[in-house]
Amino acid sequence: MAKFRIAVHITPRKGLLDPQGNAVKDALHTLGFEPVKDVHVGRYIIIETDAYDAIAAEDNVTDMCRKLLANPVTEDFEIESAVPA
Repeated sequence: MAKFRIAVHITPRKGLLDPQGNAVKDALHTLGFEPVKDVHVGRYIIIETDAYDAIAAEDNVTDMCRKLLANPVTEDFEIESAVPA
């Protein structure tokens, strides 16, 4: 087995209310950043895990996201490629 490092981006689903994103967008407008059209606030998680190969590590992290890390009703997730840790 080898150790792999995988980054996960979890964001609110498009079309759903994102109060944090709206607050950040409003604050940016207040600071003069008028070109900003939309902001989405999510989470960035880095997981180090043991697996036989990168594909197995990515499959395990995908399963973690589906079961715990991301709310399947309100959030989407994206996994970056596994890299040896």
